[in-house]
Amino acid sequence: MFQNYIGGEWVDGERAQDDINPSDTGDVVGQYAVANQEQATAAISAAAAAFGAWSSTTPQQRADALDRIGSEILARQAELGDLLAREEGKTTPEARGEVGRAGQIFKFFAGEALRTAGELIPSVRPGVTVDVTREPIGVVALITPWNFPIAIPSWKIAPALAYGNTVVFKPADPTPGCAWALAEIISRAGLPAGAFNLVMGRGSEIGPALVDDRRVAGVSFTGSIATGHSIAQACAARLAKCQLEMGGKNPLVVVDDADVELAANVAVQGAFYSAGQRCTASSRLIVTEGIHDRFVDAVVARMARLTIDDARQEGTDIGPVIHDGQLAQNLDYVQIGRNEGAHLVRGGERLERRTPGFYMAPALFTEASNSMRTSREEIFGPVASVIRVRNYDEALAVANDTPMGLVAGIATSSLKYAAHFKRHADAGMVMVNLPTAGVDFHVPFGGRKASSYGPREQGRYAAEFYTTVKTAYTFAG
Repeated sequence: MFQNYIGGEWVDGERAQDDINPSDTGDVVGQYAVANQEQATAAISAAAAAFGAWSSTTPQQRADALDRIGSEILARQAELGDLLAREEGKTTPEARGEVGRAGQIFKFFAGEALRTAGELIPSVRPGVTVDVTREPIGVVALITPWNFPIAIPSWKIAPALAYGNTVVFKPADPTPGCAWALAEIISRAGLPAGAFNLVMGRGSEIGPALVDDRRVAGVSFTGSIATGHSIAQACAARLAKCQLEMGGKNPLVVVDDADVELAANVAVQGAFYSAGQRCTASSRLIVTEGIHDRFVDAVVARMARLTIDDARQEGTDIGPVIHDGQLAQNLDYVQIGRNEGAHLVRGGERLERRTPGFYMAPALFTEASNSMRTSREEIFGPVASVIRVRNYDEALAVANDTPMGLVAGIATSSLKYAAHFKRHADAGMVMVNLPTAGVDFHVPFGGRKASSYGPREQGRYAAEFYTTVKTAYTFAG
């Protein structure tokens, strides 16, 4: 059994659970310990006890530890990529790419540990100097989703440790394998006992212990809007910091002057790859009427060439969805779209393959409206709706008409439209002639409205969450 990691020791949970391969439900990846609330509290105690030692290490010591972690992740990219594809259902190329990104994140923040700077500011008073510095906030609880089981933990853990915080890490229940593998690497990186802790289990069981404990100075969460709201309320009640990433209903605008084939490829990659299980997926395809029919034909032709099969099989474009509950939800939304009057032009059915798994044909609706549930609610599966509009102005208005605002994309050959869209799209990130899904590791990630709350993740902007500013005055006489 793969154990939890608390206070520098590997410990059993109160029970174990099987990690099932969604490409082959007869394949058990491993048995993983399930922590209880008492163990979550013990992990917080260990992190609190280790904070003094870890936060007082030199930037070079922290940089060296993170660099070792990043180097090992990159050296084991093929092995860890296979694990990721096996337990989450991403194709092997996508899985290896995610592992590579995780290694790069740790190496980036190894550098950031050395680049943490302050300011020396002259005071308005004679003989007084002012120092402005950043310090770690303390113990942080990091709660991550299953769809990027090594990249998202990495972009939370790496900056937390780089800036001198101690960590209690709770991964998503369906994907403990990548989390455990990452924790095992970190356990050998030279951190003091308790500086990093892993507690696996259901959020409903151990989440409250992490969120409500007053020793936890900050909570960084990626997941559903409903859970994010409850975390925000709990943190506000005790004035703790929180950072929330909660999903998207992202638009891809296609205007008349777009390259049709480029737009179709961007749409298919953004909407359907990774089985649509990305908060950055473009599930609303907003298309001006002059290109609408040609665009739909190109997308359908591109979908016809997709191979949906075992994630680790060579040539697979899209693997299974994560589990039976997600598959049932996806199929329910396909029926909802039909009932609301959208036209299902391709896909939307469960598929049978050589091995038993949670396979689904990507679904494309046309004749959709922006008021339909399939256009308002995050499905988190390979389901996209084409919304026909008159012109660019209407397209922009429809794109912004959503309670969420993570990422927005546009396919166009016009610099005028591209520049205007970048400025006026009501989203935290904008893509021009690129899939909405796919971001770099060294720049800020986050959205607006119901998609995000709190400081941005990744890049140098991560310091806004994981550090606090101190202003110190000195009178020299």
